[in-house]
Amino acid sequence: MYHKTTAALVFVIVVFFSFGSLKADAAKEGTLEVWKSPSCGCCSKWVSHMASNGYKVKVNDVAYDVLMQVKTTAGLVPELASCHTAKISGYVIEGHVPVEDVNHLLRERPDAIGLAVPGMPTGSPGMEYGNEQEPYDVLLVKKGGAVEVFSRHAQ
Repeated sequence: MYHKTTAALVFVIVVFFSFGSLKADAAKEGTLEVWKSPSCGCCSKWVSHMASNGYKVKVNDVAYDVLMQVKTTAGLVPELASCHTAKISGYVIEGHVPVEDVNHLLRERPDAIGLAVPGMPTGSPGMEYGNEQEPYDVLLVKKGGAVEVFSRHAQ
């Protein structure tokens, strides 16, 4: 019994400190700058998702034409678009990308433009609707425009 209790306590401590270090890693990355429509509630929820996981966030509420210009300048094609665009550490984060994928991107530092979740899949961060989960992929957008699956969710 003593060994099970000790093992459980060690597990809890490791998980606690691992989670804390992920937040510390996020804080080291600098500011996550987000461009979104001032009236978009799901974008605000995604911003909260990132902030609650340790990211310092700067929000730019902009008109639609400005948002589209940010996407185009970042190298995103319309097929990859979602409702908001963010930048951090030289990478673009398009749409409702989960924090764990942003963390993974920033740890691995691939030669890429960034990550994208095209559209607005139900169940992605900021798009929660009860227990509904729509399967979706997070795409790695490479320089030159090629894309590949970075991670899969709700499969």
